[in-house]
Amino acid sequence: MSEDGRRGGPVIAVDGPAAAGKGTLARRLAAALDLPHLDTGLLYRAVGRRVLDAGGDPADPAVAAREAEALAPQDLGRADLRAPEVDRAASLVAAVPAVRRALLAFQRRFAEPRGAVLDGRDIGTVVFPDADLKLFVSASDEERARRRWLELKGRGVEVPFETVLADLRARDARDASRDVAPLRPAADAIVLDTTDLDADAAFARALAIVRDRLGRA
Repeated sequence: MSEDGRRGGPVIAVDGPAAAGKGTLARRLAAALDLPHLDTGLLYRAVGRRVLDAGGDPADPAVAAREAEALAPQDLGRADLRAPEVDRAASLVAAVPAVRRALLAFQRRFAEPRGAVLDGRDIGTVVFPDADLKLFVSASDEERARRRWLELKGRGVEVPFETVLADLRARDARDASRDVAPLRPAADAIVLDTTDLDADAAFARALAIVRDRLGRA
């Protein structure tokens, strides 16, 4: 924060489970509001990827913490952070307290100069409990699995829909039951269900909420 204890602009937290549409929504909100955007899930994916590359176990706290502390900005630009095996690795390393501590300061520093739109799973509950606005983006299991299946298919990755659905539900269960920062809406979050909304409709609704709550043009 600045010397008077204030950030340089508003912080908008966009949380939710995998494939709910929060990443696309957060990027579009950031562009419309002229704010920086951070996909915080990439931080955990990058740590998980580093652990896998090193031949380690993402569930090993010591290994996960070591790779989190060594994380470099260029790790976030890798093209292989959306692979199915990284989904599981990211969920596992995110449950390690030392990993979360290593990445927490990075996320907070990111928003200090101008504010930011950040999407993840605990932005409104842990990273920025004082965020100016909190959105929790959700959708049905089946719809989220369909979106993820189409995404993988579009990248040439052939995975049965049933496998994608089972993996997604398993990750939801891990994220919701973990001891550290379980996935849940903040008490003051606005829940946006995108099951029946396309990307444009979800963006329009979210932008209307932002303008109503924050008064930004």
